[in-house]
Amino acid sequence: MATPPSPVKRRSRGALASRSPLRAAARMEQQLGRALCIITGASRGFGRAVAKAMARLVEPESVFVLVARSGDELRTLQTELAASDLDVRCAVADLSLEGAPENVVRAAKEAFSADIRHVILVNNAARTMTVGNTETVELFDAGPKGRGLRAGRDLGTGEVVFAEASFAAVVFDSVFMQVCHNCFRQQAALHRCAQCQFAFYCNRTCQTACWDEHKNECAAIREAGKAPDENVRLAARVLWRLHKDSGIVSDSQLISVEQLEDHVSDLPQKNLQRLETDVQSFLEYWSYGKKRHSVDYISHIFGIIACNGFIMSDQKGLRSVGVGLFPNLSLVNHDCSPNCSVVLNHGKIELRALGKIPEGQELTVSYVDFLNLSGVRKKKLMERYHFECTCQRCSQHLKDDLMMAAAEAKPSAEKLKEVTAVSEDCLEKIEKCHVEKDFHEVVKLCGECLAKQENVLADTHLYKLRVLSVASEALLFQRLFPEAAAYAQRMVDGYTKLYPCNNAQLGLAIMRAGVVHWQSGKTELGHSMICQAYSILMVTHGPDHAITKDLESTRMQTELELKRKKATSP
Repeated sequence: MATPPSPVKRRSRGALASRSPLRAAARMEQQLGRALCIITGASRGFGRAVAKAMARLVEPESVFVLVARSGDELRTLQTELAASDLDVRCAVADLSLEGAPENVVRAAKEAFSADIRHVILVNNAARTMTVGNTETVELFDAGPKGRGLRAGRDLGTGEVVFAEASFAAVVFDSVFMQVCHNCFRQQAALHRCAQCQFAFYCNRTCQTACWDEHKNECAAIREAGKAPDENVRLAARVLWRLHKDSGIVSDSQLISVEQLEDHVSDLPQKNLQRLETDVQSFLEYWSYGKKRHSVDYISHIFGIIACNGFIMSDQKGLRSVGVGLFPNLSLVNHDCSPNCSVVLNHGKIELRALGKIPEGQELTVSYVDFLNLSGVRKKKLMERYHFECTCQRCSQHLKDDLMMAAAEAKPSAEKLKEVTAVSEDCLEKIEKCHVEKDFHEVVKLCGECLAKQENVLADTHLYKLRVLSVASEALLFQRLFPEAAAYAQRMVDGYTKLYPCNNAQLGLAIMRAGVVHWQSGKTELGHSMICQAYSILMVTHGPDHAITKDLESTRMQTELELKRKKATSP
């Protein structure tokens, strides 16, 4: 496979101005005859301005080949330029991918004829993302995985590779009255939109900041009489944003939203039926003036959301509260042993390096929780994202043996099978009671299940870890701190043997265990675990995240208590 072309380095605006094709075009006025003009990055901004300027300088019937990633924007420009008696052709292409430059050259050759006096190339495409003044990632052809991102330079542990605001995002239906629709913070006293009575905000500042996104939604909800589900609301917000700003909304966005994968053609019949229902609900809700879209296009948007939507957590990172579309994040491919993690911080997602990443290495995140058997992970990835995971952990079934291990007492195969079946049944009952918030019954069921698992399932067995996790949470809710701490400790011991060291889920689990140990009176052990969790979360969440800041305050408090205890001890 050929190596993709090297990323184009961006010039500063000053450098662009000093070599402006617009100025060069002005000097060529009255000198150009029939020309072939090839303009990349032509859908918007500088490239679009160049195309319009060149159109005034060439003879009628000149040929323009417009190249960009945003098809709709190109077609709009095509219509405008065609009114000047020009032969305008569109080439929707991502020039970072293998074969794309060749396709553009092919289109140019097809457009060329003997009476063309000049061939003009304006290469305005850019494929390197910048954060501040530092180039951190490059878009490249990742072979069978399609597009991917790789490190544009050496990255350090815990470094923010890039931060990205959502193209569009909505809160979940289940928490729409508990979460700010702008910053996704969960809090008790929220202010309701007086017009639609659906959206809630922290304060007037959040409401004003969100109005540009909410105004069309607000009118549609008032007209419909109620808000549709989150999928329809997100699809509508995506389309309103596309109408207003096109599919690319910033210089750092590497791909148009419309070019993201939708996998509609791969959906099974059951999912297609759900898609048809969503599309029908959308058509009933949609109220964007006279602008209408085909069923295929709307299905394409729903498919993009299904494959690329990112679940957003509240400010504590402990509860899923919404879903958003982040175009650049969608380019980061999956690996069950990723070198990056994703966290929502101050309204933006941050891609953070979990360790040192050398220049040129592909950036990866995990689309699913590693705490599943390889077969289960592969099934989830195929059902949701439509690809077969071939990472090392899946192909070699790494840690599967620990996740399904028997206890050291070596029970018989029959006993192991019996307890496994009992555990599955218990977990269903536990989940039902947990949803109903019957924590007393949860604790009772967990105790019975753990008793049956004793000396049969290992401490790293998935079923035992799930029971320990729910039991600890339920006991904590009942403020039974010593009992909760005992279960949390056993859970963390198992997690530590399964998760890699810098893992967000591991860090959060250790944090909760450390806090409950402290609350149970075991300050020294609690402090030790809190420090361990803090070192992990500094990598996965960073020093500015609300969780890390709260944990730092707790760490300082436990440290102070230990110093006081040491000072007063005989």
